[in-house]
Amino acid sequence: MSATSPAEARESAGPIISHQVAAPEGKPRGEFLFFALRSKKFMLSVVILAVLAVVAIFGPIIDSTDPVAQNGLPMQQPTLDPGNWFGTTYFGEDVFAQFANGLRASFFVGFLGGGLAAVIGMTVGFVAGYRGGWVDEALNMITNVFLVIPTLAVLLVITSYLQARGVMFEAVFIGATSWPWAARAIRAQTFSLRSREFIDLAKLSGRGSRQIIVSEIASNMSSYLLLTFILLFGGAILIAASLDFIGLGPTGGISLGLMMYNAVTWAALQLGIWWWFIPPGVGIMATVGALYVMNVGLDEIFNPKLRTM
Repeated sequence: MSATSPAEARESAGPIISHQVAAPEGKPRGEFLFFALRSKKFMLSVVILAVLAVVAIFGPIIDSTDPVAQNGLPMQQPTLDPGNWFGTTYFGEDVFAQFANGLRASFFVGFLGGGLAAVIGMTVGFVAGYRGGWVDEALNMITNVFLVIPTLAVLLVITSYLQARGVMFEAVFIGATSWPWAARAIRAQTFSLRSREFIDLAKLSGRGSRQIIVSEIASNMSSYLLLTFILLFGGAILIAASLDFIGLGPTGGISLGLMMYNAVTWAALQLGIWWWFIPPGVGIMATVGALYVMNVGLDEIFNPKLRTM
């Protein structure tokens, strides 16, 4: 029996099929699109968020009725008739108009609150992680203070002095109190990057601290920063819905949390008005769920070890 070389054995066995698809050679943007279009989690979340965004943007335009004014008979069930797609509330208010405007308010709070928290968290994390020393200790102390502050108690004190509260106030309050965990995470990543050789070369080239943080450290953490913002976005929507549901939300206008609060207050479940409380609940779960699924999908896209497509 003649011996067979390893190369001949591989050729006779045929090609080895790998479960991981190789990305096309080219720019990083092309590699991202290649894996993004093949990620079921990412594409599903994009479709869901796109549908919700269309409703939030164009819904109030299509149904321009006042969401907090009586526009029909009380407790009308949903029909296919224009102006009555989601039925009416106990007071005859248009549920679809409330849902569309509430969804828009939720996206606004998510963008503004999550964006503000991301800016504060990134600034504190980058400066603390890069500078170190007493600067890191001071910023770390401030972060710890915000971590242990009872935000609900602070909000109760603030609302006792405010006669009217709006969505802007809610978004700013959420952004100003939900950044500490992001600051800590970014600080830890910055600590691991500041000792790399390319940072030393940037220092030797005469670049300032701000230039190094922006062009070297932040650019190498761009995917991590995007995932952090998505988590802060979804967290801001959840916090806003929770505050609205317990009666600490905006005193004027409408939101998904306020819809659920009003439905519970006026016994919509006991009266069988399911179309009053189901749409806002589904809207909140779909938005936050899609954001977290997108976060998982992006993590798999950016991390080659997690890719399964």
